[in-house]
Amino acid sequence: MTDLEERTIGFLKYARKEPGHRPIAERIRDWKAVELPFTDDDLHIQAVRCMDCGIPFCHAYGCPLGNVIPEMNELVFRRRWEEGLNLLLSTNCFPEFTGRVCPAPCEPSCVLGINSEPVTIRQMELAIIERGFERGYMEPCPPERRLGRRVAVIGSGPAGLAVAERLNRAGVDVVVYENAPRAGGILRYGIPDFKLEKWVVDRRLKLMEEEGVIFEMNVEVGKDISHRYLKTRFDAIVLTGGAREPRDLNVPGRDLQGIHLAMPYLVQQNMLNGGEFVAPSARITAKDRVVVVIGGGDTGADCVGTAIRQGARRVIQVEILPKPPTSRSPRTPWPLWPDTLRESSSHKEGGERLWSVMTKEFLGDGGRVRALRCVEVEWHTAANGDARRPHEKSGTEFTIEADLVLLAMGFAGSGQNVLVEQLGIERDERGLIRRDSNQMTSNPGTFVAGDMAQGASLVVKAIADGQLCARGVLNYLLAAKTEAGANSQVQI
Repeated sequence: MTDLEERTIGFLKYARKEPGHRPIAERIRDWKAVELPFTDDDLHIQAVRCMDCGIPFCHAYGCPLGNVIPEMNELVFRRRWEEGLNLLLSTNCFPEFTGRVCPAPCEPSCVLGINSEPVTIRQMELAIIERGFERGYMEPCPPERRLGRRVAVIGSGPAGLAVAERLNRAGVDVVVYENAPRAGGILRYGIPDFKLEKWVVDRRLKLMEEEGVIFEMNVEVGKDISHRYLKTRFDAIVLTGGAREPRDLNVPGRDLQGIHLAMPYLVQQNMLNGGEFVAPSARITAKDRVVVVIGGGDTGADCVGTAIRQGARRVIQVEILPKPPTSRSPRTPWPLWPDTLRESSSHKEGGERLWSVMTKEFLGDGGRVRALRCVEVEWHTAANGDARRPHEKSGTEFTIEADLVLLAMGFAGSGQNVLVEQLGIERDERGLIRRDSNQMTSNPGTFVAGDMAQGASLVVKAIADGQLCARGVLNYLLAAKTEAGANSQVQI
């Protein structure tokens, strides 16, 4: 069969194959990545399943970055790795991150997914960038000339790194300020190593430094350096501090010992894995404990996997929402992101999941949590069409034993930020930073990207927003240069 014939009927001939995982008994004893890469033959077969459809919803609707997916799949099929890399990097500056932690919203919008299993797009992306590093295509590429403009990026998470990478490539001098000991933000401290090993982050940071980006660690902007310092030494400032205001559960017993927010718990374990000091007295450990994780999202799943690796005696994940269906429901038709049951690698390692359960009270003994008082709920839509709300089911109260509770219920906003207050930057009714079409805040020359402006979301959306913000910053810098009579022929 010729390549053309195979490309024409590949989606009929081959079934979708999921990436493999290391054996459970092996992986729960370490912090290494659980997912195994595809072989070259697997990649070739999975790439040929792409239909090369006339309207690629995966590209135009599903991918926040606008990755050119059908052409990318074609280049993987033909093993033209360098061309594929150049195409991918034109829309996504960090495929090694999205290829590992993105939930791939492009895949549910794949046309093949209407009546079959969609293409394994995320694996194509990861294969391309890893071949790029392996074959030496990812060499430092500093800009040929500098614009003579300086930008301070506050925060080194996915949005901040995306802003810095794109601006630096355009010839802007960029300094990234981070209040943690190491750069990476949530990529380093929030996402467990078994999903994203930190050598992947370090590899990219090294490349960015070699291309001219400067990283200043252990600096709390607004305290260690003032807003006046930034305004006098930089032509623009970009805020990328993320969503820092966690949702709490204010029910009786919340002040008992043994109840913790999820993010400090995950951060602490990542610090220990990275060799950073955490005082023994401050360490949160699940070893030999009964752990209850409240919240059914990705952060909750990360807590499940972390607790299992720490040696928890039992892990229960509680979610107030009803259990999703196993197949796409009419409420989320193609090409929307489907409301379906998802099982992460952590869920396959053990633990229990409870749905439609509300926590009413934490019960304690000697000042420490020992159980949760819970009730089953039903969800009803109001007669006026308002959003569904939970209603307790009479006679369904029960208790769950617990001596460690982790609250993983998401984030409500960007939280308090000294620099935002000093600059008098406006927020919206949700507490998020207001911005215009160029992503500039109410303070001229100060921009915002990522979760501080759009709310807690996916890494892929933070990267996309960072890249968009970089364009807004560059427009601002070039407009100022043009007013001063300088040439503004620069692209990003």
